[in-house]
Amino acid sequence: MQPKVVLDAKGLSCPMPLLRTKKEIGKLSAGEILQVDGTDPGSRNDIPGWCERSGHEYLGEKEHSGYISFFIKKG
Repeated sequence: MQPKVVLDAKGLSCPMPLLRTKKEIGKLSAGEILQVDGTDPGSRNDIPGWCERSGHEYLGEKEHSGYISFFIKKG
């Protein structure tokens, strides 16, 4: 899976990671993938829930040392 854009949301607290995700995904075309790198543990619930409500496909997450990458396919 190759993201079109990588959004660095590390160090941001809720609701900023989700707000920046919404803004960034609006710039993509349907089918393109956004990777969101973040440190806020609340994003583990916020991002998948928002994807479901917004018609985007949540592709999963990958944990790294100190941050998590979330992958979203624009619907």
